[in-house]
Amino acid sequence: MKSAYELAMERLEKESPSGPSLTDEQKAALAEADNQCTSRIAEKKILAEQEIQKNYGNPEACQTIQERLQTDIRLIESERDRKKKEIREQSK
Repeated sequence: MKSAYELAMERLEKESPSGPSLTDEQKAALAEADNQCTSRIAEKKILAEQEIQKNYGNPEACQTIQERLQTDIRLIESERDRKKKEIREQSK
C-alpha cells in the first residue's frame, strides 16, 4: 500500500513531468560547474579580504572593493547558470 506522500508525488509527476533525465556525464558536468563557481568565488573573497586589510582606515576604498566583489560574484554565478543551462539542454 502506498503512502499519501507517494500518491501525491505520482500525481505531481503526471501533471508536470520532471523532463528528461540527465546522464551521468551531465550530472558530473553540472557538479563541476558548481565546484568551479564555488572555488572562484572563494578566491575572489580571499583576494578582496586581503585588499581590505591593506586599505584599512580608508572606508571609501573598502566600499569599492566590496562592491567589486559583489559584481564579480554575480558574474561568476551568471556564467555558472549559463553553463548549467547549456548542459541541461544537451539532453533535449
